[in-house]
Amino acid sequence: MPLQDEPLSRHTSYRVGGPADFYTVIRNEHQLCGWVVLARELKLPCLIMGRGTNLLVADKGFRGLVVENRALDFAFDDTSHAVHAEAGVPVAVLARETAARGYAGLEWAIGIPGTIGGAIVSNAGAFDGSMADLVRRVSILDQAGQIRGLTPRELSLGYRTSRFREKASRGEAILSADLSLAPESTEVLRRRMIAYDSLRRERQPTKPSAGSVFKNPPGLFAGQLIEEAGLKGKAIGEAQVSPKHANYIVNLGSAKAEDVQRLISLIREELWTRFDVQLELEIELVGEWGNGEVH
Repeated sequence: MPLQDEPLSRHTSYRVGGPADFYTVIRNEHQLCGWVVLARELKLPCLIMGRGTNLLVADKGFRGLVVENRALDFAFDDTSHAVHAEAGVPVAVLARETAARGYAGLEWAIGIPGTIGGAIVSNAGAFDGSMADLVRRVSILDQAGQIRGLTPRELSLGYRTSRFREKASRGEAILSADLSLAPESTEVLRRRMIAYDSLRRERQPTKPSAGSVFKNPPGLFAGQLIEEAGLKGKAIGEAQVSPKHANYIVNLGSAKAEDVQRLISLIREELWTRFDVQLELEIELVGEWGNGEVH
């Protein structure tokens, strides 16, 4: 049975967020399909989340069913250097496993805390690599309740976006993905991942966050603009623009989602006024917000 009124602050990297009406954890694709279909039959809004690393959940929570995806199976094909992974597999875990096997292409993900499914939704990337470079097929449960495969073209993978962030595709559930990698020396891959991990630790804050809040505008860097606007270190309540990296908003300990959301609004307004730049969110707002807006 699902939990009722489960605080989502327990399940998100921001450590903020109100209760979900219903909350459950699944361990395989069959369970995921079952819960999604049931939610549709009951006309319950359904949110599928991985590790909650790219979400800002409203203080009022989520009205409906939240399904945490813990489907963790993956398999290798040594002939073609391909990997089949369920959507709940942590992308950093798969990065380590593929490198240890001599598969190159996913090393950039060593410090990314989300899952394969979440990485596809946002076309995650770093160090000049991204999911778009690797994904060859994605299996989904579509809005008609059918399991089908999507090609790279159908995924519409762009800069920190995909078809799954479009309103028309919000009801689709990612089940698994097939990734195509390349052979490489395990020692070369090990050294590369150590270098990437070191750079990430040097540049990124350690306090609770959801990673980069804003997409970089074309030809610019959101963090640099925020810093030039004098907002680095700016705090509202217990939410703060990180002094270490200005495109991160961190939870100093007891932040509310409203604190983070107000800081987001302030940054956007300030950069629009100063630089005529409209920032787009990289993180996703979820739940029931105080202004009556529902995501």
